[in-house]
Amino acid sequence: MTFWRLPLSGAAHQRFRVALSPAGLPLQALIDLRYLPATDSWVISITDDASGELLINQIPLVASYGPLNDLLLPFRHLRDGHGLGSLVVISAVEHPSTPDPAKDSLGEFFVLWGDPL
Repeated sequence: MTFWRLPLSGAAHQRFRVALSPAGLPLQALIDLRYLPATDSWVISITDDASGELLINQIPLVASYGPLNDLLLPFRHLRDGHGLGSLVVISAVEHPSTPDPAKDSLGEFFVLWGDPL
């Protein structure tokens, strides 16, 4: 099982491209990460960079404590049933200042994308 750590910064709006192969299927993805001040939370959108198709629109980054919380599990039907793999948010520090990534705590978490759990 392989996971890739997304290269995040503290900027309130981040856009970048990643090339990965969840479950061995290549995917060029455009990632759009936004901070929403009203809810003090981060959301992620994923677009297939080759086709321009929006695959995931603004799902919240929710951390995993205990069993991993696969944020892409509801989207296993995409890409002809092959899905997008798994996306998890885990703490990068022993005691993060917030339970989930918030405005000033995104750096306290890792966002990992990889093979289906």
